[in-house]
Amino acid sequence: MNFNNQIVLPAISNYKDLRLFTKSDLEYCIIIDFQLAELVHVIDELKESNKKVLIHIELIKGLANDEYGAIHLIQNFNIDGLISTKSQVIQIAKKRKVLAIQRIFLKDSISLERSLKIVEKANPDLLEILPAISGEILKTIKAQVSSDIICGGLLLSKPQIANCIESGAVCVTTSNPALWDYSHTS
Repeated sequence: MNFNNQIVLPAISNYKDLRLFTKSDLEYCIIIDFQLAELVHVIDELKESNKKVLIHIELIKGLANDEYGAIHLIQNFNIDGLISTKSQVIQIAKKRKVLAIQRIFLKDSISLERSLKIVEKANPDLLEILPAISGEILKTIKAQVSSDIICGGLLLSKPQIANCIESGAVCVTTSNPALWDYSHTS
């Protein structure tokens, strides 16, 4: 998955950033921290701007972050993909033919080992690793999974983004609008 060569996936959590994103040339975004009642308006605005919408199910207020919440989002909203730490949600997304992105959090080698076992069973379309990592550890993970990798969390600069991409990530996620305009030439 290459997101039409988009290197940064903006994580949007407020209307100011939503409006900034709709005016950009970027196509894909991740919606986080909105209330369930706001989603219809947020998604309508994005779709009217020809944007692709990925929802982080665990970061939507008032929505069950389980299989039933996933089915609700897929059936009642025109979403393009789901992000979750839960394998059951990933399986629903794959079954319903929307992009399935499994998010894992790494804090040590034990969490890495456990996460890789979960990812192997779920077989997501993409794997998002938090916090953003690069270097040899990313290359090691990439060799153990069949999914493309996204890095996110704690990205503070364009050189950090470059490091993630050079280490094998297909893209990064960030809520910082100052980093959204990253390109390989940045």
